[in-house]
Amino acid sequence: MEENLPYHQSLIIIPTYNEIDNIERMIEAIFGLYPQVSLLIIEDGSPDGTADVVKRLQNKYERLHIIERQGKLGLGTAYITGFKWGLERDFQFIFEMDCDFSHDPKAVADLLSAAQKNDLVIGSRYINGIRIINWPFRRLLLSYLASIYIRIVTGIPVLDTTGGFKCFTRKALESLDLNDILSRGYIFQLELNYKVWLKGMKVKEVPIIFTERRDGQSKMAGGIIFEALFSVVRLKFKQLTGSI
Repeated sequence: MEENLPYHQSLIIIPTYNEIDNIERMIEAIFGLYPQVSLLIIEDGSPDGTADVVKRLQNKYERLHIIERQGKLGLGTAYITGFKWGLERDFQFIFEMDCDFSHDPKAVADLLSAAQKNDLVIGSRYINGIRIINWPFRRLLLSYLASIYIRIVTGIPVLDTTGGFKCFTRKALESLDLNDILSRGYIFQLELNYKVWLKGMKVKEVPIIFTERRDGQSKMAGGIIFEALFSVVRLKFKQLTGSI
């Protein structure tokens, strides 16, 4: 970890819903590594008491913040809420990150280091080989083929187009109209990447190891695959017609 990185200007946004098994460990891990960073939890009304844990730990960590929302409103809207909160304050680097340790907190330093010379840094599961642990083959294949399809349609020179571990500079987020983000589901991440790239900004991927820590069904099943296929074409059409 580079000690001279601007952690005091950095905000990590973590959306949560029923994260009682992970939230305390994640908060402790982040502040153990980066005591100067700020952490914002976007809590969507978890019935398991996630918010209560965060509020208790606020007595220990002054840079820990929480926004509570009523009901499960979705990942995309959670990040938009967090982005707006961060931009209203003096943060220069704003992260997206999951709570379940699929994103290793130790990699925050790598993303922040790269963000000193780039506008958007993506923690990539596919650069320097496929770097995913504990995914079934079918899910891995679907994800990888989807990333190829997205690159063909949009032309974006990014291998991991939908990864959710990333660091935006203030400049990158301020270039976006956060009230005009079309996607709410799986393709939300691509839309942000694509719009930043279309602005001519510098986008860089750094390798991470993505570890699936939970059981459950693939997020790429059924309607989500259809959403991805349709949304990518819609984004490209809006770009071609000058409406993006």
